[in-house]
Amino acid sequence: MAPTHDHPGEHAAADPIRLLAIRDAPLSVDEVFRAVGDDAAGGIALFVGTVRNHDAGQDVGALGYSCHPSAEDELRRVAEKVAVNFPVRALAAVHRVGELEVGDLAVVVAVACPHRAEAFEACRKLIDDLKHEVPIWKHQRFSDGTEEWVGAC
Repeated sequence: MAPTHDHPGEHAAADPIRLLAIRDAPLSVDEVFRAVGDDAAGGIALFVGTVRNHDAGQDVGALGYSCHPSAEDELRRVAEKVAVNFPVRALAAVHRVGELEVGDLAVVVAVACPHRAEAFEACRKLIDDLKHEVPIWKHQRFSDGTEEWVGAC
């Protein structure tokens, strides 16, 4: 059955952005999930990015993230764009900076929408745009002593 859009819960919330942050402390999936709780949401999509032990065929020994001072403003711009283009009831995104270890959470994003398909699409757009447009850089140090910087934008 196609949605009729005759209930206020079928539309985007007036202010769906609930949590945006760039932090140098460990991230919490529970905090992000709680931030997007909304009684009108039928679907919540959550993405968790973790530090893996390899990249491009090399063993990662250490990793750090840094960001430009404008990063939180750019994160807000990305979030606002997603909220305009999807019926977002609630949205949250946090990214870690500083030194991280393999297995640490690097980024957690979540989007709540009236329906699951919208939630999946909006969450995918949010994480993809965050990684491409927010000035956060990854410094990888490999076990063989080499290193590289990876720019998010």
